[in-house]
Formats: sequence, C-alpha cells, structure tokens
Amino acid sequence: MSVQRGATAGGEETERILTCGRMVTPHRLMASAWIAWRGETITRIGCGVPPAEPDWEAPGCTVVPGFIDTHVHGGGGGSFDDGADSAREASAYHRRRGTTTLVASLVSDQVSGLERRICELGGLVTSGELAGIHLEGPWLSHEHRGAHVDEALSSPMHDDVDRLLGAGTGVLATVTLAPELPGGLDAVRRVTEAGVRAAVGHTAATYDQTVAAVHAGVSIGTHVFNAMRPIHHREPGPAVALMERPEVFAEVVADGRHVHPAMIRQLAANPARLVLVSDAISAAGQPDGMYALGGLDVELRDGRPLIAGSCTLAGSTLTLSEAVRFCVGPVGLDLQQAVAAATATPAALLGRDDVGVLEAGRRADLVLVDAELHVGGVLVGGRWEPGMEPDPAVTVNTGLGAASGGMHGAIPARTEGN
Repeated sequence: MSVQRGATAGGEETERILTCGRMVTPHRLMASAWIAWRGETITRIGCGVPPAEPDWEAPGCTVVPGFIDTHVHGGGGGSFDDGADSAREASAYHRRRGTTTLVASLVSDQVSGLERRICELGGLVTSGELAGIHLEGPWLSHEHRGAHVDEALSSPMHDDVDRLLGAGTGVLATVTLAPELPGGLDAVRRVTEAGVRAAVGHTAATYDQTVAAVHAGVSIGTHVFNAMRPIHHREPGPAVALMERPEVFAEVVADGRHVHPAMIRQLAANPARLVLVSDAISAAGQPDGMYALGGLDVELRDGRPLIAGSCTLAGSTLTLSEAVRFCVGPVGLDLQQAVAAATATPAALLGRDDVGVLEAGRRADLVLVDAELHVGGVLVGGRWEPGMEPDPAVTVNTGLGAASGGMHGAIPARTEGN
C-alpha cells in the first residue's frame, strides 16, 4: 500500500499527518506543529499533540508552503523555449528544490515563433503541470534588452498583440513590455482586458511614463532594478514609480548578483508586494560551459551565466529556496517575510487562492527545510515528490545535495503502509 498516494485498501483517501519543529503560516510561526491532508487537500493544521498518530515526524525541520516561481526560463538542462519535454525537465528540476507552482517564461522571438511555443506549452498549463506562460518580450527596449536577441524586439503592433493573446487564451499569465514604445500603453490595456497581467520590464521608461502604464493596467515590475532605466535624482525612472504604487507587485532576483541586499530591503518595505523570482535558465544546476537562451549563446562561468563574450548576466542559476535563504541571511528579512515573498505573495499575483499558504482547504504543497533552510522534502498535491519523501534510511548533508532524497531528522513514525 502506498503511503504517498494515501489510499486505503478500499480505495478511499486516508488523512496523513506530518509533525515538525516549526511551521510557517500567514499569521505566525508555529512551534511543535502538525499538518494533515487527505488526497490533494490540506484538512487541518495545529500545534502540540496531533489528532492522530503521525505518518512522519520531523522535529528538527520547518515546514513552509511550496514555493511559487512566476518568472523562470529553465533549469537542470531543460528550457521552456525548447518544447514540452524540455519544459518537463526544467519543471522537475525546480520541483525537487521546492518550487511546486511554476510559470514558464519565454524569451523574445518573432511573433510566429512565440505562437508556436505557446501552443507547445499550452497542454502543460491545462494539465496543471505549469501555472501559466509568461511572455518576456518581444515588446522590449533595445537599450535595456539584457539577454534578448536585438533582432527579435519590436514595438507592440495591434495585430501582433492580438495574435499572441489569441494563441495564449486560457494559458497566458503575464506579458512583460516596455510601455514607452509606440503603442505601449494601448498594448497594456489590450493585455489586461484579455485577463492577462501586464508587467513593466526591459524598459527605458521615465517615471511619468511608468506611472501612466500603471494607470493603464500594469500590476507587476519585472525583475525590478535590472534591465531598466536606473534611478537618478532628477529622473527617478521606472523602479521608483513601481515602488511607490502599493498595488504593484515587485519581482526581484535575490541571488547576490542581480541586486544589492540594501535595494531588496527597500522593496521589502511593502512586504505584501515583494515577489522572489529565480529568472533561472537551463544552466541552473549544471556545470560550467556553454548554453543557449533563445538565440543567444550563454557561458556559465564560475556558476554565473553571462552572454558569451560579455559581462552581461543572462538570467540566473537561482532556485527559490536559495532566494529565501539569501533574504533571511544577507538581506536580513525575517523567515515569515522571506517565505511569503516566495509563496503567498506570488500566489496573490497570480490570483490563486488554492496555493501559497498552509491552511485547511488549500492544495497540499509543502516543503521541509532544515535549520539552514536547505530543502529536504517536497510534497506536491498531497504526494511526495519522487526521491524527496522523508526517509530514515538516508542521511543527507545540508545544501542542495538534499535534493537527492530524504532529510536527516525527518522520520516516518508509522510503518504500516510504508
């Protein structure tokens, strides 16, 4: 009988219980906590003695909600630009590191190429393997293109916007664009009217142009501070305009390379809007060498992805578990705030009320982390990710090596059905 499936001999779902040293909830950090789920759904949580004998005990671990990454291009050698099979590789890589909900980001390309990629990934969205698709381009600033092929960039023409919105019906989550481009504000309106979230990014927009974009419907700043007009005391630019608006979510790549900890603390002044993203590419988790991002060659050098022959960052090799750890460490956020920026807040960005929080009625997505916040167990929809079920037979060092399976100190308390 499979504990992971939680089924009795009669085929009925059995309530499963995990106890832990701590658990992060929206309102408090619970000590000596427990969480119960049946099938895919959390049924109850609490402190102290659980309502029944637990299936697993993890007294040295903290349970947090499954992480939600709203901006990621790939990982583990897989890329969302390379079709469904490669997308599944990327998803699996991040899932084993605690990201249980993921939006696939596509880099700039010709409209026909993006239409094809949306169609290739659409089935993964409808099946629930992906939470949506993010178009990062092609309507971006040439000046602040970052790791996007210059020839693929264009202004948002009416017909092109409609083509991509049509191809993305029901699967498109977010579109990043530069609002200062000809037709930019109209594109923002068309995107939001289609039920898709509009984001400002890769932009040379002024402060006033960014404020106008927010009034037109923009609700997200794409990797704020990066690939946008810098802050200046006479022309504050897009970052300041975005930070001033309480209704705007602010993405940040918290890897110690993209943004200084002090700037992340400035974004965290509005904790309900801070969203940690990985912006990871296929090179995440891979050895140094040559990789591709869209039509660009990328050199992974000492773990840093750079456009070949330059010093320009090309995405990252980050995971959200590492971003949370960085925010609790060098940035100095408390654990609840850092976890919320990778769980509850991105869930709010996506308009999802079924994930991002550990409470009854939500999907049973959770992550076990040790005292150093390294991942050692991942539950997705009430089922342990293969190789990531707490296992007393495996003792794991701290670090990403934990992703190979099990967590020391997380011990199944009940053997029947194991």
